[in-house]
This record gives sequence, C-alpha cells and structure tokens, in this order.
Amino acid sequence: MTDAAAAASVARARLLVADAVAALRDAGARQEVLAELVPERRVLGIPRAARMTPLGRVWRLGVLLLDESGGAWDTGRVVRAERVARKSITAAAVAEQRALRAAAVKGGIHEGETVAFDARPIDFDELGRAGASGPLVLRDGEVLVRWSHAQPDALMPLDRYLTDRVDLLAHPPQGA
Repeated sequence: MTDAAAAASVARARLLVADAVAALRDAGARQEVLAELVPERRVLGIPRAARMTPLGRVWRLGVLLLDESGGAWDTGRVVRAERVARKSITAAAVAEQRALRAAAVKGGIHEGETVAFDARPIDFDELGRAGASGPLVLRDGEVLVRWSHAQPDALMPLDRYLTDRVDLLAHPPQGA
C-alpha cells in the first residue's frame, strides 16, 4: 500500500471517530471516567495508598474509548469505583479488584462511577506508518478493529464497528 493510500485510510478513520463522538454527544450517551492509576508509594517515609487520577470522560465502545476531542484509546482495564470493604478475601485476584475499586474512590472519583484505566491512546500516525495502533489495524486500505484481544483474526471494519457500538450506547436495549 502506498503512503498516500495509508494516509487516506487513516484520515477516513479519524473522520469516522469524529462522527461517532458527535453522535454520542448529540444522543447524550453515558460517559465513564478515564483515569491514570498512581501506584502505592511512600512520600517522606509515609505510605500513600494507590489512587486513580481522573484524566477526563470517555465513551466506552467495547475495545475502544472515545474522548470529547475525537481521540481514541485502547480500553485497558475497567472497574467500578467502590469504597473499601472489610471482607475476608481468599483469592488474590478478588483482593486486587477491590484495591483497584478503592483506589478510584481515593482519587476523588464518585462511588459507583465506571472507571477505565491503563488505557493507551491510539496513535493514528503510527497506524498509517506501522499498520497498527492498539486494536486498530490497517489492512488492504481499510482500517479494521480487532474486537477480541484473544483472537487475532477477530477483525471488523471500523465504520461498521463504530456504527454498531454507537447505536448500542446511544440507544441501549430495554432494561440495559
């Protein structure tokens, strides 16, 4: 594929993302918090618990997060902010989830909010150069979304993916 063809495909992908953001904004679709996890550390010898620092608000569309400015992110990890619960924990994974939920509240995120963290921004320039960035793949002049990290061949055209996901978020099924 030529550089011009790759640039045209990436430009179309940016436009699709911008259109999706506009549709979600117009629909008043539910947003979530995008945050950065600041690990537990010591400050002047005093232990400071892990916390999440809010970076902004995003719409979660499966493996993609979209922000107000038209940026796209790889989803990363997602938790719901929740205060520390004093429960006996038998599994390390459960203890880790509880600690992450508490870190969100410690960072000032309201209890009950959904928080995406460890999200990596998608670099559209890299997509054009290298043919991939996060879950986006450029193949045969078309930008595709790898919608399952476990299945490398689980690819869907970006325009169809965004249309489906935006419609679901903007018009959730009854009871969702």
